[in-house]
Amino acid sequence: MAPLAPIDLCGMVQSQMETKDSTPRFHLYRLVLSQSTITDDVLQHQWEGDGTIENPYLVEWLHDDPRDPHQMQEWLKWSITLLQAASFLSITFASSSLSAANPQIQDHFGVSSELVVADTSLFVLAFAIGPAVWAPLSELYGRQVIYFITYGMTTLFAGATIASPNIATLLVLRFLSAAFGSSAISNAGGVVSDMYTARDRGLATIAFIGAPFLGPSLGPIACDFLAVSKGWKWVQGLTTIFNAVVFLVGICLIPETYSPVLLQKRAAKLSKMTGAVYKSRLDVEQGHKTAGQVFTKTMVRPWILLFLEPIVLLLSIYMAIIYGTMYMEFAAFPIVFEEARHWPQSTSGLSFLGMMIGQILGCAYSILDDGRYKKIADSISFGRPPPEARLIPAMVGAVTLPIGLFWFAWTNFPRIHWIVCQIGTVLFGFSHVSIFLSVVNYLVDGYTVYAASALAGNAVIRALFGAAFPLFTTPMYDRLGIHWGSSISAFLAAACLPFPWIFYKYGPAIRRHCRYAAESARQLDAMTDRMRVQAEQKIAGEKSSEQSAKSASSPSAAANEEPNLSRKTTCLERHVMALGRLPRQ
Repeated sequence: MAPLAPIDLCGMVQSQMETKDSTPRFHLYRLVLSQSTITDDVLQHQWEGDGTIENPYLVEWLHDDPRDPHQMQEWLKWSITLLQAASFLSITFASSSLSAANPQIQDHFGVSSELVVADTSLFVLAFAIGPAVWAPLSELYGRQVIYFITYGMTTLFAGATIASPNIATLLVLRFLSAAFGSSAISNAGGVVSDMYTARDRGLATIAFIGAPFLGPSLGPIACDFLAVSKGWKWVQGLTTIFNAVVFLVGICLIPETYSPVLLQKRAAKLSKMTGAVYKSRLDVEQGHKTAGQVFTKTMVRPWILLFLEPIVLLLSIYMAIIYGTMYMEFAAFPIVFEEARHWPQSTSGLSFLGMMIGQILGCAYSILDDGRYKKIADSISFGRPPPEARLIPAMVGAVTLPIGLFWFAWTNFPRIHWIVCQIGTVLFGFSHVSIFLSVVNYLVDGYTVYAASALAGNAVIRALFGAAFPLFTTPMYDRLGIHWGSSISAFLAAACLPFPWIFYKYGPAIRRHCRYAAESARQLDAMTDRMRVQAEQKIAGEKSSEQSAKSASSPSAAANEEPNLSRKTTCLERHVMALGRLPRQ
């Protein structure tokens, strides 16, 4: 997730209230092609400072700034969000699609089934390595250029796998494709935080996280018949086409959204145009970071949070077990449905339909719960609800998860109709998405300024479990059988069931005793206080100016306007709360 940058919320809110449609808009091509467009308003604005090296002009977003990602039109925000979700979906689709062709790959290269299964593990392992590189690079150079480079490379490597002369080449090229494509894991979340406020982030988060969950389930469904009828190379061809379409559309439609980079380039262009010294306010207040500092922070801090913050550690283990279980099913389902139930390979991919239906239901439930969260947020004058308000879906999913896994484990007898055990996979898919979305939002709200590091540590553990689980699935099922083998993950899920419930009840007390969570809360308290003071000062100044003007022209008119000013103040405070990205916790 991208760092949360301070902006002048009061001015932005007033602009949206008083002249909602007055903000000038750039054509989309200008947003995509130029990151430093200077309007007359920007050029003529009276920036704080005197334009010298010692006291440069401090550049920030204007109240009605068309280049501010938070002030983009809603249709554009959602177009970008859905494209980011599609990029995430395509890479998770690729993670499982080739598993549908495992028998064909085994026959083509004459290798063991264990080596073929390692392809999925290596692909998922790249998800742990790639973001550690792409996340800091996006902080230095922005989201757009990282997207263009990495997604171009992942498409190239995906296409190159079709010509693989041996299994080693196939595994290496697939690993590289995943490593570059994993930029979507860090980039998509960063883009969402760039454009949306805390209150409105829920639906966007569901879109960019919910859609990619469908990828691993959709891969075998879409590719099993293709693998049987055309071979594994056609499966890779389909994956390459999917990546290429997303890449080409993204080049045309995705602009830069990272405010620190945009403001740096704006300041540099203003300096070049005027000869005075301009600097981004964010760089001055937060300090300009070198590449070494950014990489050190990105590499070290996630591990600190992972092992020293119990909230991050326990929830990361919980999510990793669920994630590993999902990828374990790619090795388990062929055993259960092809070997035990004697389904043909061409239709065995349909066994993932139950999981996909459950994931869709999980997204739908999360959308409904987001409405509950917004009602709570709207009842607060400043700030936003405590992070624990995000945990309700996880609490529900924690109960349904072991039920679904045990259900699947003990109803997959061949004599029991297949639809019965599919109900268990529906519950698993529902629980998976509900818990994941809830926990991600909880970590973001609880760690805010350190959210990127908390999520990075979480992602590493998830990817390691996702890579490891498929490797021992076949030996485990051979030794324990399809019932007890399927029950192992159910027992693990049952052991983790109390986690969301414990954090819901004791989370505030735990966070107060966690170094980074407590420090995040203190910083946000201070920023919220400053935001409140700025809003009050701006309102007071406007009242004074309007009262003076009315008094000079007509004292009675000024008296008549006073109730309107009071109503305006209340509205402004409410909108500041809704738009606030730096809440009181």
